[in-house]
Amino acid sequence: MLEQSADVSGDHQRTRAGLNHLALNCASRQELEDIREQAPKHGWTELFADRYPHAGGEKHTALYLENDEGFEVELVLVDGPK
Repeated sequence: MLEQSADVSGDHQRTRAGLNHLALNCASRQELEDIREQAPKHGWTELFADRYPHAGGEKHTALYLENDEGFEVELVLVDGPK
């Protein structure tokens, strides 16, 4: 869950200073697939869907998601392409 502090003024803008991209590891390809399937039900949109699962390159297996506030999450398979 992401929270916004009451001390922050103005709307989040993806290109301004601050956290806008978080990379996390996935333990298995099945976990990556499960998250991909469930993400839209929780307000996340898949980025680079046409290049999934290698949008980051042939040797990089990952899922890229973005929420409606512009926060981007990269979920990376830790043991490489499968």
